[in-house]
Amino acid sequence: MRKDFPILNRTVRGGKPLVYLDSAARSQMPLEVIEAVRQFELEHSANVHRGIHQLSDEATDAYEEARCTAAKFLGVTDPNEIVFTRNATEGLNLVAYSYGLHNLSEGDEIVISEMEHHSNLVPWLQLAKHKKLRIRFIKLTKSGELDMDSARSLIGPRTKIVSIVHLSNVLGVTNDVFTLANWAHEFGAIFVCDGSQSAAHLPVRVPEIGADFFVFSGYKVLGPTGIGVLYGRMPLLENMEPFQTGGSMINEVTLQGASWAPVPQKFEAGTPNISGAIGLSAALKYFERIGRERAHQYEEELIQYCLDLLSAIDGVEIYGSLKNRASAVSFNISGIHPHDTASILDSEGIAVRAGHHCAQPLHAALGIDSSARASFLFYNIKEDVDKLAEAVMTAKEMFAL
Repeated sequence: MRKDFPILNRTVRGGKPLVYLDSAARSQMPLEVIEAVRQFELEHSANVHRGIHQLSDEATDAYEEARCTAAKFLGVTDPNEIVFTRNATEGLNLVAYSYGLHNLSEGDEIVISEMEHHSNLVPWLQLAKHKKLRIRFIKLTKSGELDMDSARSLIGPRTKIVSIVHLSNVLGVTNDVFTLANWAHEFGAIFVCDGSQSAAHLPVRVPEIGADFFVFSGYKVLGPTGIGVLYGRMPLLENMEPFQTGGSMINEVTLQGASWAPVPQKFEAGTPNISGAIGLSAALKYFERIGRERAHQYEEELIQYCLDLLSAIDGVEIYGSLKNRASAVSFNISGIHPHDTASILDSEGIAVRAGHHCAQPLHAALGIDSSARASFLFYNIKEDVDKLAEAVMTAKEMFAL
């Protein structure tokens, strides 16, 4: 299936074959996604929900069909529970402001974890600041997993929201979100699941998780940038205030006020990213066609191969467990700054990310400032991992380690 991703055949840095190991930051798009966006812009480009001409009808049909595709991808039966956003970050901000600002009071508690990336941290910090709430953090175990004993002790009668990452973008660990959702519901709290990474790597079915809200970004599931999905349970969405106001999300407007359109239009103010939604739809169909469970199993084998190779190199420290990983492997080479590691790998044609990966508190909990991260998708092969391990050895030789 690598032939579906022409960018993987290009060369970089003086003719070296590209080894793309940065899919946690942005996955590549298959040809049929690129073609779906192109065809829309060439033949059907018009605005949605506001025209009575044929092109507008075609655009509206394609946009709403994309909503149905996203619902099916998450195992949701009602497509109206799917709200299109710019990305997962906007989805989490929408929940924080449209639900949290109007339903939480001073002294209420929000439970998150030390594992969260900034998108599932900063919106809650801001909400807590405005409403004088308390944020409680689930600790990590020594092996880099969520401490479920810590979680059980933190979720209680004062808890109103539990918001947890499904799959860590740094540690590659999958969290037991089903149990966390049950504990949240036991005390009447809502459970928000951050699927920014998991949507591309796990066969996610939201009803099986029990999440009240679930978010993911299009650009991490083979789709375009600027499009994301927020799933919300209909009774919650119906009772929430709009996140943004303006065109397309209204029922009636007078000079004295306005009333809102039904869900999901209530949360999609202004002209949406129409071609982005259509590209996302094509991406999700591609995922379903190749088989999400099959892709997940292949990635598990690939990452275990990577863990075995890197952990056998002296001086390489891998963060998190060496078993049951998905998506990403974060590591450091003793004596080499991760930015230097990434630069050396780049000179060998290998694209990885270095830094804090938008997860500064997690790195602080690990006792480091930053790390290098190799992240995978089903289009990677074992030869990519071999080249990564060889380049790590090259870095060690360059630093005479």
